[in-house]
Amino acid sequence: MLQHDVIIIGGGLAGCRAALEIKRLTPNVDVAVIAKTHPIRSHSVAAQGGIAATLQNVDPEDSWEAHAFDTVKGSDYLADQDAVEYLTKEAPEVIIDLEHMGVLFSRLEDGRIAQRAFGGHSHKRTCYAADKTGHAMLHELVNNLRHNGVHIYDEWYVMDLILEAGEAKGIVMYHILDGQLEIIRAKVVMFGTGGYGRVFNTTSNDYASTGDGLAMSALAGVPLEDMEFVQFHPTGLYPVGVLISEAVRGEGAYLRNVDGERFMERYAPKQMELAPRDITSRAISLEIRAGRGIHPDGSAGGPFVHLDLRHMGKDKIMSRVPFCWEEAHRLVGVDAVNEPMPVRPTVHYCMGGIPVNTDGQVRRSADSLVEGFFAAGECACVSVHGANRLGSNSLLECVVYGRRTGRSISQYVQKRQFPEFDPQLYLNKAQERIQKLLAQKGTIRIAKLRQKFQDCMSEHCGVFRTEEIMREGLAKLQDLKQQYSQIYLDDKDNCWNTELIEAMELQSIMVVGELILTSALNRQESRGAHSREDYPSRDDSNFLQHTLAYYSPAGIDINYMPVVITMFEPKERKY
Repeated sequence: MLQHDVIIIGGGLAGCRAALEIKRLTPNVDVAVIAKTHPIRSHSVAAQGGIAATLQNVDPEDSWEAHAFDTVKGSDYLADQDAVEYLTKEAPEVIIDLEHMGVLFSRLEDGRIAQRAFGGHSHKRTCYAADKTGHAMLHELVNNLRHNGVHIYDEWYVMDLILEAGEAKGIVMYHILDGQLEIIRAKVVMFGTGGYGRVFNTTSNDYASTGDGLAMSALAGVPLEDMEFVQFHPTGLYPVGVLISEAVRGEGAYLRNVDGERFMERYAPKQMELAPRDITSRAISLEIRAGRGIHPDGSAGGPFVHLDLRHMGKDKIMSRVPFCWEEAHRLVGVDAVNEPMPVRPTVHYCMGGIPVNTDGQVRRSADSLVEGFFAAGECACVSVHGANRLGSNSLLECVVYGRRTGRSISQYVQKRQFPEFDPQLYLNKAQERIQKLLAQKGTIRIAKLRQKFQDCMSEHCGVFRTEEIMREGLAKLQDLKQQYSQIYLDDKDNCWNTELIEAMELQSIMVVGELILTSALNRQESRGAHSREDYPSRDDSNFLQHTLAYYSPAGIDINYMPVVITMFEPKERKY
């Protein structure tokens, strides 16, 4: 059995920022980061558009209060306002801190950090590094980890969270390289495992975003919060689903239907293309549904709309959003300088996740905590995003709450002893799971079952939802879950067995998918990204509260938890 004082699962921005903060404050604490890819291949590296902060470099009228209001309004009033206040107050300081670490932000002519417009924000406050902001940030953080002596286990897949008697004690992990199993015990376990886009069939997320941390937490008895709120990014490149950053619209691109009309005037006349993502995604879906979408041959009734950059000019496109131009050119052969890009909504981000307090400690219920267990970033739900996240607030959450969680852990770990448990029990369980998968003589390929599950989620829990459609989806999911025992693996090796990893990831996908769909079915209202055609209005009297969904093989139990309202009373959301 291995041991470290603190183990952080996930090598993205939240995990790296927490690790760095722990080492800065308590250099003697032994910190390890465990990632199933190399840390600089974590999905944070793909974040394009920017990170919001009220630096006032472009807009001197901006303030943290305005940022907080935009965030709460964007969340459809489901965000916890104490968490939002901390997020927005800390934002300028974390940007300066990142710059001092070496992050190369884009600049204004006078040398100050540049800021651009972003959807749902009332001021130009999004700092950026062209359209590769996550890349610029993550590389510097990973470099700083090595400099500060953080132990990195890269390409280890974490199979199980060891949680006994309300206390996190360690993890079970599998070395993808050679099949070695290890138990690590720790005084503190932190999850920074990211999102679950691969639960759906079209997503901007990478192939590793399979919701493993969420599934492990749920299987260990931890509830998941607000899982019904799945963000569809309006501009996924058709047909591949990869992201065309909101930065493109922030720099002035137009959305057009088959008639060449800037249709956002019908849905958000003030904000137009820079309306919040849930509103813009619904607008595109409605245009397509009404027959004003576009076919590849340019005719009406097709599955996408156009994102038009041509009026921006080549110089601006190549200096401000070069990566987006490159993606469209490489993946679908579109030169955005001369022709519009085909786009449609794609699954992008999870507003929900592992429930945590503002110190990053995981909740066991609305009023109790799990000892020794912390989480931050996209896998966590401190609820700064509520029912809908504003663009450029996700990188901000990762660094603000990654740092705050690191600070909390650095104090908390001083009072902790190494926990006691029987490692052999967990080792045997992991070996049995692997052997069972390798020995299974089924008839179904993993990819085929995964595709059916992803198609079911996209069809039955998409941009628009109804009770009938979701109930059908849940019935299908139960049938697909039964088929898991019929998958078979061709690869029986210990060495680099990616098929075995895919089999375990599929189990995570199935757990998370069922939690999303059940939470969505139980929320009988429309709020933010959760849009129900059978309940088209927001219902504050019954549903101004957070969902807590508890998983068990027998079924999912739903409880609710109050929203923290300290500054802004809920009112109708108009843009």
